[in-house]
Amino acid sequence: MARDAPTIDAYGGGGFRLSGERHEGSLLILQDEARTWSVTDLEALTPESLEPVLAAGRAEVEFLLLGVGARNAQPPRAVREALQRAGIGLEFMDTPAAARLYNVLTAEGRRLAAALIAV
Repeated sequence: MARDAPTIDAYGGGGFRLSGERHEGSLLILQDEARTWSVTDLEALTPESLEPVLAAGRAEVEFLLLGVGARNAQPPRAVREALQRAGIGLEFMDTPAAARLYNVLTAEGRRLAAALIAV
């Protein structure tokens, strides 16, 4: 299947530039579609906030690339456990690192979702 994943051209100032277009706020990229994501900090991250990823399941999502904000920190236990139950891997790092890695991984054709808290 051909991929049409958006590229992350820039980040900062409370948003992202995807494929040349500015998006304000946090982002959830799933099945090569970017959507606004309501999570603004790690404390607001819940399994419910990742419901689209959990619903897609292992068949669609190999792992979630989670950008946790300006500084790396471990996601809440409930989130880690929900992803584990769904069979979805988790890679988390600060948002700038996640934004850079996202482009590399999608170019490799990896089946990932990205949840990126804006910085």
